[in-house]
Amino acid sequence: YDFLNSKPPPNYVAGLGRGATGFTTRSDIGPARAAPDLPDRSAAAAAPPAVGRGRGKPPGEDEGGDEGGDEEKGYDENQKFDEFEGNDAGLFSNADYDDDDREADAVWESIDQRMDLRRKDRREARLKQEIEKYRASNPKITEQFADLKRKLADVSVQEWESIPEIGDYSARNKKKRFESFVPVPDTLLEKARQEQEHVTALDPKSRAAGGTETPWAQTPVTDLTAVGEGRGTVLSLKLDRLSDSVSGLTVVDPKGYLTDLKSMKITSDAEISDIKKARLLLRSVTQTNPKHPPGWIAAARLEEVAGKLQSARQLIQRGCEECPKNEDVWFEACRLASPDESKAVIARGVKAIPNSVKLWLQAAKLETSDLNKSRVLRKGLEHIPDSVRLWKAVVELANEEDARMLLHRAVECCPLHVELWLALARLETYDQAKKVLNKAREKLNKEPAIWITAAKLEEANGNTQSVSKVIERGIRSLQREGLDIDREAWLKEAEAAERAGSVLTCQAIVKSTIGVGVDDEDRKRTWVADAEECKKRGSIETARAIYAHALSVFVAKKSIWLKAAQLEKSHGTRESLEAILRKAVTYNPKAEVLWLMGAKEKWLAGDVPAARAILQEAYAAIPISEEIWLAAFKLEFENNEPERARMLLTKARERGGTERVWMKSSIVERELGNVNEERRLLEEGLKLFPSFFKLWLMLGQMEDRIGHVGKAKEVYENGLKHCPGCIHLWLSLASLEERINGLSKSRAFLTMARKKNPATPELWLAAIRAELRHGNKKEADSLLAKALQECPTSGILWAAAIEMVPRPQRKSKSSDAIKRCDHDPHVIAAVAKLFWHDRKVDKARSWLNRAVTLAPDIGDFWALYYKFELQHGNADTQRDVLKRCIAAEPKHGERWQAISKAVENSHQPVDAILRKVVLALGAEENPNAAEP
Repeated sequence: YDFLNSKPPPNYVAGLGRGATGFTTRSDIGPARAAPDLPDRSAAAAAPPAVGRGRGKPPGEDEGGDEGGDEEKGYDENQKFDEFEGNDAGLFSNADYDDDDREADAVWESIDQRMDLRRKDRREARLKQEIEKYRASNPKITEQFADLKRKLADVSVQEWESIPEIGDYSARNKKKRFESFVPVPDTLLEKARQEQEHVTALDPKSRAAGGTETPWAQTPVTDLTAVGEGRGTVLSLKLDRLSDSVSGLTVVDPKGYLTDLKSMKITSDAEISDIKKARLLLRSVTQTNPKHPPGWIAAARLEEVAGKLQSARQLIQRGCEECPKNEDVWFEACRLASPDESKAVIARGVKAIPNSVKLWLQAAKLETSDLNKSRVLRKGLEHIPDSVRLWKAVVELANEEDARMLLHRAVECCPLHVELWLALARLETYDQAKKVLNKAREKLNKEPAIWITAAKLEEANGNTQSVSKVIERGIRSLQREGLDIDREAWLKEAEAAERAGSVLTCQAIVKSTIGVGVDDEDRKRTWVADAEECKKRGSIETARAIYAHALSVFVAKKSIWLKAAQLEKSHGTRESLEAILRKAVTYNPKAEVLWLMGAKEKWLAGDVPAARAILQEAYAAIPISEEIWLAAFKLEFENNEPERARMLLTKARERGGTERVWMKSSIVERELGNVNEERRLLEEGLKLFPSFFKLWLMLGQMEDRIGHVGKAKEVYENGLKHCPGCIHLWLSLASLEERINGLSKSRAFLTMARKKNPATPELWLAAIRAELRHGNKKEADSLLAKALQECPTSGILWAAAIEMVPRPQRKSKSSDAIKRCDHDPHVIAAVAKLFWHDRKVDKARSWLNRAVTLAPDIGDFWALYYKFELQHGNADTQRDVLKRCIAAEPKHGERWQAISKAVENSHQPVDAILRKVVLALGAEENPNAAEP
C-alpha cells in the first residue's frame, strides 16, 4: 500500500498514537473552530475514525449533532479563558448540576456572607485608620497653607503692592543663546536697490531683436537683474489691471500687494457654483422680460458680489436703456458708477425722469459745494414745484433772507403743508407772522399746530393775556370744523410747548383740553394719574398745570393739595411750596396734615417763630387736634425750649390727651432729669392706659437706669400681664434676668416667651445670641436650626445664620438665604458684608445700596453703608450716602435706637447720630478682622 503518497486522515498527527510528543500543541487544546468536512480520498475513510483527543467531527453529523456533542462533553471548546481554572472546565465539569449541588452552593454562599459581615466592622475600622494615618502623613497643599491663607485678610493694599515680582530662574532660560552677526554683502544691497527701480523702457538688447523676443544669445542666463526687472514690469501690469474699484480709486497698494493677496477671501467651489446658477437664472429673466427693472438690478448686484464690477456696470447700463422711466435702475447705476461718471449717469436719469424727487436729491447729494447743491435743487423745483422734500432741502441750504423768500414761494406751491407755513412764520416778524398764520389757517382750517404756534407767538412777544384766548378760539374753531379734540394728543402738545419754553401756552392747552372726554366721576382720578405720568416724564410745568386746574375744580380735596405740595417740594422752590400750602389751609382749615406740613417747612427753613405762628393758627382752626399739640411740643422740644414743651403737654393732658401725650410728657421729664416726676407721670399714665406697652418699657428702663433692678423686673412682669404679646417687654425682661441671675433664668423666660408668642424671629434671635455670649456654640446652632424650621422666611434669622457659619460655608448659606427671602434687607446686608470681606468693592456697594433702598428707615444699614464708603469710597460717595441718610431720617435699628434714644443724644441731628453708630459698630462689622 502506497501510504507515503496518499493523503493522511483528517486531523492526523504523526507520532501521536505512540506518545511521541513532548509538548502541547493546538490539537491538545482543541480546534479553534469545527473542522471542515473533507471528501473521502482513501478506503480508510469509510471506517469510523479512531476515538482520540484529536478526532474531528464525524462525517454526516449535522449541527444538531455538534451541539449534542458539546452537551455530552459538558463544556464549550470555544469558551473564554478562565483565570482560575484555565482552559479546563474543572474536574467535575462533565457531572450533572443537580439540586444537591445547588443547595450546597447556597449554604456555602450564606456562610461566606456571614463571615464577611463578622469581619466588616474590623475591616472598615482598619481601613479608616489607615486613611487617617495616610492623610496625617501626606496632607494636602490647601490644608498646609490654610492658616496662612486666613492671615492674608490682614494684608493691606500697600503690602500687596510691595510684594516683589518673582523672576524666571529656570535652568533653560539661564543658557545664553549664541548669536552671530554677519555683515551684509554688497551684492545683496545692490540687488535690493535694483529691484526698487521702475523700468519704463525695453532693454537695448531686446530692441536689437525687434522688441518681440529676447534672444538667448544676447541675454546671459546669469543676469538676475534683468530677471528682477522683468518680474517688476509684469507685477506693475497686474496692479494696473486690478486698480479699479467702485470708488474709482486704487484699492491695491503695490508695496503691500502680497499682504493684500493673503487677506483676500477665497470663494469656495459651492459659492462659485451658486453664482453661476444665479447668473444663468438672471440672464434668463432679463432676456425674457427686459422691461422688468428688478431683474437688471439683481443681475448687476450679483456681478458686484462676484467681483466683476465692470460687468455689473454694463448690465445696469443696459437696464437703464431698457427701463429709462424707472428711478430705481438709475439710482443703482449711479451707485455702481465711479465718482467721475456718477454725475453723468444721474444727469441722464433726471433727463429721462424729470419728475423724480429721489433722483434730484441724489444729484444734489453728489455735489460738493452748497451753491451747486442749491442750483441742482432749484432746477428740480422747476420740474416739480409741489415737492415738499425739495423745498425743505433747498431752504436748509439757504441763509435767512433767501430762506424767507423761498418759503413764500413754497407756501404758494404747497399751500396744504403746515410745516412750510410754520417755518415761514418763525422767520417773519411779529406782524408778518400773524398774517402768515392767518393765511395758513384759511388754507388749513383743521390743523391744530397753527393755533398752538399762534399762542407761542403771542407768548414770545409778551402778550400773556392773549395766549389762553388764542387756544380757546382755536379749540372752538376746530370743533366747528368737525375735528374731534384728542385729549392725549393735546397733552403731548402741552409737553412739547413746555420743552420749547412756552409755559403759558402749556398751561392754556391743559386748561382748555384736560376735561375733554372725561366723566365727572372720573375727573379726579384721571387728572391725578395724568399729572403723575407727566411728572415721571419730567414735564413738571404740565403736571403743575394739571394740579392747578384740578384744585380749581376740587378745592376741598386734601389729597390733591398734598400731591401738589409734594410736587412743589420735589421740583419747586420754597416760596412756591409755602404759597400752595397757605392756599391749601385756606380752603381746608380742618386738614391737620397741611398745617403740619407748612409748619415743618418753616421750621426746616430756620424760621421757628413763623412755624410757631402756623401751629397757633392750626390750633385755632382745630382746637381738639392732638397732632397739632404734639407738633407744637416737638417744635419747642427740638429747639431747646423744655419749659414751653412741658406747658403745652400739661394743657394737652388737662384736655384729655391720649397715651402719646403721657409718653411725651415723661420724655420731657427724663430730659430734665426729674426722676420722681417722670415716675409719677408714667404711673398715672399706666393707670389710664394699662395696655400701652411703651409706658411699661419706659418705667422699667427708668428703674433699671437708676439701679432699682428688682423694681424694674417687677415692672416688666406687670407689663407682661397686661401685654403678654409685647415682644419688647419679653426681651427687656430676659436681658435683665441674664444680668441678674445668669443664662439659665434668661433662657427660661425666653422659652416661655416663645411658647406664648410662636413664630417670633426676634425671640429666637435673642435666645441664640444669649447662648453665643456664654460660649454655647452648639446650643446656639441647635436653636438656630429650630428657629429656621419655625420661621423659614425670617430675614434676621438667615442673616444670623450667615454670620454664624464658618467662613468657607457662608457663600452657600447666603445662597440658601436669598432663595428663601430674596427681598429682605437683613439678608441683603449680610451678603453685602460677605462681598466686603472678600474685597469685592463694587458688588458690596451695590448690595448695600439695595439694602438701604429696601429699608430706608433702618439706621443700622445706613451706618454700615457709610462705614463702607469711609473705607473704600471717596468724598463724593461719602457725601452722597450722608445726604441720603439725612433725607430718609431713619428711626429704627438695634444700634441706631440704642444711640439715638440715649438722653445725651436726644437733640443730635441725623448726621451726628450716624457717625456715632459707625463708631459703635463692633469688630464683627469690620471686614478686615481676622477670622477665628
